[in-house]
Amino acid sequence: MEIQKIGQSISNFSTRLLKNKTVLKSLEKISDHGTSFSASTSLALSLTVRPMSIFLTPDTEKENKQYAAANSICSGVIKFGIVESIALPIENAVKNIDKHPTKFLTNKTIKNLIKNNEIEKSRSYKLITQMFKLGTGFLTAVPKSMLTLALIPILMDNVFFKNKQKSIENSPTTTNTKEKSLNFTGHLQDKLSKGFSKIINSDRIQNLANKYQNKDKDIAKHMTAATDILLTTSFAVQTSKSSKIKKNRKKALIYNNVISTFITLTMGYGIDNLIKKKTGKFVEKFKKINATNPKVEKYIEGINILRPALIFAGIYYGILPLFSTFMAEKVDKYIEKHSNKSQTKS
Repeated sequence: MEIQKIGQSISNFSTRLLKNKTVLKSLEKISDHGTSFSASTSLALSLTVRPMSIFLTPDTEKENKQYAAANSICSGVIKFGIVESIALPIENAVKNIDKHPTKFLTNKTIKNLIKNNEIEKSRSYKLITQMFKLGTGFLTAVPKSMLTLALIPILMDNVFFKNKQKSIENSPTTTNTKEKSLNFTGHLQDKLSKGFSKIINSDRIQNLANKYQNKDKDIAKHMTAATDILLTTSFAVQTSKSSKIKKNRKKALIYNNVISTFITLTMGYGIDNLIKKKTGKFVEKFKKINATNPKVEKYIEGINILRPALIFAGIYYGILPLFSTFMAEKVDKYIEKHSNKSQTKS
């Protein structure tokens, strides 16, 4: 009898939790601002957890740790800055279409993609709009890597290196100028919304969306992976060419990024697939509990963004840095050692 009461209490608690207004509002925000959520999570972890993990790496040269930590900090800051300046306007423009579909979408599009005028339940429409929102990270990967690489030497000179004061004295003085913040509402937001609506109104895009609508659960995961691969590749190329990064630290920094990305994606996909199977019942329960809520599909979209974001972030920023920093240096020294042997023999 007592066991039944405990079980019922747990069930009641989970029901209240899954109907909690704060939880639902958070999931809606994640759905609307998936890229912003990812960038905010990355910023917080790249400034705290990842550098701490890097500096705890045993048997690794201090300067290699410093470069790895600087890379973590700079990439988090740059990513967040790019998202705030570029991704947010895109997300708001998409949200504008969500609120006023008849203003931006043709009757044919609405009939084809949005059944019974319930835009929140259209998986095809969600697939297209998530591509818009999450695609920002992919399209800005190359400039992000360039800006990150430009910022690393500045952070190294002013935080980690002893010639901090010298760098500051030799650097040109800058004057603080107040920049007018761009207001992405009203006319400009409508322009962006109209631009995206033209793509949505395309028959070819609609056909593709209808064909792959069942893949909407995986779009966040795939876009994250594609962005990470492009970002790592771009960073490796830019680092190898950089004159600002110490020559004897370049390879370790590149190997660190490559190892981190490879293991993160491999483990991330594996863990996500396992969790996705296990969470199928959870999602069904969530849908059942919130069946009368018209935004239930948007909440589920938020769950589908949240799940891989936390998994990939947890691996990349929490678990992996200690291993990748250690292995990057060992790989660098191993290759250098054998390269020197080959040159000696020749």
